[in-house]
Amino acid sequence: MTVLERSELEASPLADLHAIADQLGLDGFRRLRKGDLVDAILTHEGEGAGDAGAPEPEEPRGRRGVAARRRRDGRSSTARSRRSERAAPAQADVEEQQELDREDGAAGERAVAEGVVELLGNGSAFLRVHPPEPSDEDVYISAAQVRRCELVSGDSVSGPVRTPRRSERYPSLVRVETINGEPAESVSDGARYEDLPVAYPSTRLVLGVADQTLEAIEWLTPLGLGSRATIVGAARSGKTETMHAILAALAGRDELAVTLVLLGVRPEEIARAQEGPVAPAAALTFAASADVQGQALERAVEEGRRVAARGGDALLLIDCLDGVHPHAARKALASARNLREAGSLTIVATAARPFGGESTVIALDVALTSTGRRPILDLLASGTLEPELLVGEDGARAIAQARATALESAG
Repeated sequence: MTVLERSELEASPLADLHAIADQLGLDGFRRLRKGDLVDAILTHEGEGAGDAGAPEPEEPRGRRGVAARRRRDGRSSTARSRRSERAAPAQADVEEQQELDREDGAAGERAVAEGVVELLGNGSAFLRVHPPEPSDEDVYISAAQVRRCELVSGDSVSGPVRTPRRSERYPSLVRVETINGEPAESVSDGARYEDLPVAYPSTRLVLGVADQTLEAIEWLTPLGLGSRATIVGAARSGKTETMHAILAALAGRDELAVTLVLLGVRPEEIARAQEGPVAPAAALTFAASADVQGQALERAVEEGRRVAARGGDALLLIDCLDGVHPHAARKALASARNLREAGSLTIVATAARPFGGESTVIALDVALTSTGRRPILDLLASGTLEPELLVGEDGARAIAQARATALESAG
């Protein structure tokens, strides 16, 4: 086995160190700064800096070398660890991108790769040279480049690449030169998403399914491109089933980029969804922490925002928001909007109750669900803002009449 030298590791880019740490099975290596990561790798291999004797026993999680160095520094290991874990992901991206920038500046003639972007769950991506199938010719794109150039799955990208280094399987993209045939600078240097002018949804999402509940939703609590919607109700009221029915009705439409995210659900629900019309972009059981669920949610929302800012229409379905921190859930929902001069991001999420700020609330009645009656819509607790923009003035009057009838029946 090759002996890992400290000098070689310190001279290696962060991406190479991540690849080595992954092969060694180190836990939590992406949270470490570069110096700490070098220590952890050497500790795992039993090769300390200048250690010519037998290796010391390895401590759990490959962190003995890191802890030892912290003690030598005379600092509080606990406090420093917390600061490091908060800062490390961003620092790792910065260091990785700085390394690529240095290589870019020092590069002569490099091979240029062209392909289609496929985002990964950790925020990085691959450039599929022979899409849609993976191949050994595919090129790795760092998470920093994905964010800086606001890349989304399906983008056609080109740029110079460097050959794989030790422990690397794929070449790496040094720089994004073009995105969908346009210079990368002109595509990514646009206005902030939050600053783009918005309007209430005015293009109705046609479900077109012979299902009583979906028909009630389509005409009594209509959804449109840019809707910010929650499907709410008590446990076993049918929230998950209703959301998957909406997914089945809208999947496969070329004009709509559909994404499914499962957060805090049962393992059986994940297995079922993986066999459905749209495979989940993220799937986490109820064992996942609120922070982990929030990170997966943020990545999915960010991709949808990029699609909308480019002029496309994205639909993000989330089941469910109950295991996410309330602020993270509201932040995600707030990203849904109909952009006047671009595209739209529609978000439909399940939750126990509304968060506030929705443009549509679809409330389900557990009493109707449990007795097998349809539709299961609780019309008095449901509603859509500015429904006339989606179903016309006559449709809005019909909604008001239906609500009045429901109120009389309830009385």
